[in-house]
Amino acid sequence: MRCYFHLVSDHDQILDDEGIEVSDLESAKTQALMAVSELQQELGGIVDDWSGWHLRIHSPEGRLLYSFPIVKSSH
Repeated sequence: MRCYFHLVSDHDQILDDEGIEVSDLESAKTQALMAVSELQQELGGIVDDWSGWHLRIHSPEGRLLYSFPIVKSSH
């Protein structure tokens, strides 16, 4: 199944227009958590406050499959 990962806040959004193929929703959640961790490491101190941001996993039809808040990494 193809899933799309959108970063969304009350004031902004970063939409994934490519998506990735995953075997199931649990795999999509794992991929999403890894992507958020990598993004936080890459941005370092550039973005210190992730409050209000969510990562939303969508189906190709646009249906919301799962959403979780992004919290600052403790690394």
